[in-house]
Amino acid sequence: MTDYRRNFIPGGSYFFTVAMAERSGRLLVDNIELLRRAVSDVKSELPFELVAMVVLPEHLHCVWTLPAGDADYPLRWKKIKALFSRGLPKGERRSASRITKGEREIWQRRYWEHTLRNEDDLRRHVDYIHVNPVKHGLVRSVKEWPYSTFHRCVRQGLYPDDWAGGGVDMEHDCGERV
Repeated sequence: MTDYRRNFIPGGSYFFTVAMAERSGRLLVDNIELLRRAVSDVKSELPFELVAMVVLPEHLHCVWTLPAGDADYPLRWKKIKALFSRGLPKGERRSASRITKGEREIWQRRYWEHTLRNEDDLRRHVDYIHVNPVKHGLVRSVKEWPYSTFHRCVRQGLYPDDWAGGGVDMEHDCGERV
């Protein structure tokens, strides 16, 4: 078995990319309320600050900051994935490996995690999250994508409403924590 090494910094901030097993579908956006409920329920049980997030049809990106003394983001992801999966009707195609392990074929087993090093690293990742729907050709401007914390950031005055409106502009300083 592969030895995955993860960085655990209590109270740290992390960037995540989490993907669906089926990368050609729309499972996340078609079930956005189920995902929102799963994230909210886990945040209530195991608090974390959701700094930024974008949900695309078959993957999502987000930045979390964990409470002081806590570095257990794997448990949070396990619970979010499980709550979301349990809310979906069964019937997806499953590989022999998933059948043997009694797993559903909803999420990719692994996810990408990056420990944010400083405020500049945080800013770059938050900008990346918000511009991602434009990068993937889903919309022409960031404000057109409804499944993003970009809209919250605009209300808080951290971004202008037309940020990256004509395409990808990564030179914005989003300020402190979103």
